[in-house]
Amino acid sequence: MERRQLLKQSAFAIAAFSFSRELFANASNTTFDSSTLNKSNMLNSMIRLGSNENPHGPSTLAKQAMIDAVGISNRYQWDMNAELKTAIANMTGHTKDHIALGAGSSELLGIVSLWAAYKKGNVVASEPTFKLWMPAARRMGLPTKLVPLTSTKHNDLNGIMNAMDQETKMVYLCNPNNPTGTVSPTSELENFIKKVASTTIVLLDEAYTDYYDTPSMSKMIDAYPNLVIAKTFSKTFGMAGARVGYVLAHPNTIKQLNEFQAWANAGPSAVSMQGALAAIKDKAFVTYCKQENIKAKEILYQGFDALGIKHIKSFTSFVYFDTATYKKDIPALLLANQITGARSFEQNSTWLRISIGTVTEMEKVVAVLKLGA
Repeated sequence: MERRQLLKQSAFAIAAFSFSRELFANASNTTFDSSTLNKSNMLNSMIRLGSNENPHGPSTLAKQAMIDAVGISNRYQWDMNAELKTAIANMTGHTKDHIALGAGSSELLGIVSLWAAYKKGNVVASEPTFKLWMPAARRMGLPTKLVPLTSTKHNDLNGIMNAMDQETKMVYLCNPNNPTGTVSPTSELENFIKKVASTTIVLLDEAYTDYYDTPSMSKMIDAYPNLVIAKTFSKTFGMAGARVGYVLAHPNTIKQLNEFQAWANAGPSAVSMQGALAAIKDKAFVTYCKQENIKAKEILYQGFDALGIKHIKSFTSFVYFDTATYKKDIPALLLANQITGARSFEQNSTWLRISIGTVTEMEKVVAVLKLGA
């Protein structure tokens, strides 16, 4: 290997490590602070509705596969990389050359940001949206221009295009959007990609499309090499803690992204990969999770309606709602009843997001809100 190439890859590896450390440092700062509670007892009984986790997962098949894989975790997972990429390709209708693996989609959002930062410029994104990757990206020379959502809390695609300039190297879109749960109309999103991805990286975060079978834009990746689709096993598959994610993109784009990984496709562990392989096969479990999410969400909707709390019908595993008409501090009220997670994503706003738990958990949320009204 030439010395220049070796130095280049070493720099990428250091940057990727720094990004990962920054990413999860920020994540830890936003999680629930249990220091003021009786940790061992309170956390065991706490209903946690802050991180959009699947309350039902992982499936029995996935758990058993991960248990079995512990015995082989002394070996590197080289063979599993290709096996998992092939399984994902069969699931999405692509080839394994269209796929890059990572330790959750968050790591891969960081990798794509590194790729964009290397081109020197800025990124345009919505406000509010999923921001976990943004602080570290800024520190690596990728400043972010934020565009407010529309009055209906949708991504403002026209506003984003108007905010772009000659220095814009990437546009980030979360669809369905987090924290609002709204979806951009398919035809509008397709037209947006056609206009923007011809010259600019479009990083499309599709973490929540599975809940309502929201159309994926991955059918466009061969025609638009600048389009990168981020996916995850954290949501409907119930494997948030296992850290398995992937991106779909043109094979040439995947090759470029692999160069920004210290060890390409090696983010997920052998244990996590075996869990993901089993999870893909367990279609009945995913169907169950989607159905339970709808049931639990309907309970929350009905409770909000009874209390006159404005809310947005969500295409995800969380709900965005307006507390303006509710007299008490909802996060404090819920926390006093061992329910954590309702929080704000906009400055000086009465809108909050809450994750959807089990049917029983959402019944308790509604009961607490009604008692506190």
